[in-house]
Amino acid sequence: MGRHTMRTAVALCAAGLLAASAGTASAAAPAAPHGKTNSPHAAKRTDGGPVLVDCLWKPRQRPGAFILACGDGNSVLSALRWSQWNDQSATARGYNLVNDCKPYCAAGRFHDYPVIVRLDSPAPWKKRPELRHFTRLSLEFPAARPEGASRVETYPLWD
Repeated sequence: MGRHTMRTAVALCAAGLLAASAGTASAAAPAAPHGKTNSPHAAKRTDGGPVLVDCLWKPRQRPGAFILACGDGNSVLSALRWSQWNDQSATARGYNLVNDCKPYCAAGRFHDYPVIVRLDSPAPWKKRPELRHFTRLSLEFPAARPEGASRVETYPLWD
């Protein structure tokens, strides 16, 4: 993981502590790998197109980071750079930061994996029906991937 190991681990631990006190994971962006920065301001835009709903039930467009494991923060998308965001789908490149949980999660190490993120299947959001949200997220690992993960992993997103 290299030079950003400690910074990433500290940021994710802080996010996990915040999540524990709030009862859910934080939407705060963890430190980005490889010296890249995240822009939390750009993440708050909503221009009428589909949104990505974060762990705090906030609608986001083109977020720089996104927590996949809301309960414990052990899987986070970071340094996201969106090349496409339209009414049907969105595509970004970034990193999936994953805790190996060895020997257990609190003592585990975070590893970063290059990833291509795809969002699709927009539908009205139950909480705010005037907004459409992406309901499916796919991760494609073009190189290394987390232990037990397939080259492409697809997940339903919360409503």
